[in-house]
Amino acid sequence: MINDTNWHEKHTATLNVGSRLADSVAKGMGSWRFIIVQTILVLLWMTLNIAAFTYHWDVYPFILLNLLFSTQAAYAAPIIMMSQNRQSERDRLQAQADYQTNIDAKLEIEALTIQLNKLEVEKLDVIISLLKEMKETK
Repeated sequence: MINDTNWHEKHTATLNVGSRLADSVAKGMGSWRFIIVQTILVLLWMTLNIAAFTYHWDVYPFILLNLLFSTQAAYAAPIIMMSQNRQSERDRLQAQADYQTNIDAKLEIEALTIQLNKLEVEKLDVIISLLKEMKETK
């Protein structure tokens, strides 16, 4: 019986909106684009607060910036962990599917080996009978 749905499609179908959101947040935060954009924003924030001629909204040691980073980390860590847990589940599903594929392949190879051995025995029987006929006709 052929299964039209693979393990990846099954896993994707089980994801709810929160799971998809967590995966996209983890994917975004784990990218070079995020690191580069955040670095530019931090440098801009610091530059504007150090070089501002009239108004410093977050003076050195940048307590507001640290608060923003702490808040970002407080939300990012559990979201990324949710995504990693889902990745682990997906890996388990893939491993199970690979295991089942290996079992099926092993059974098929064993069946083919039996069939080939049977064909070989039949051919040997034919060869032996032909040799006996040749020996008897001489």
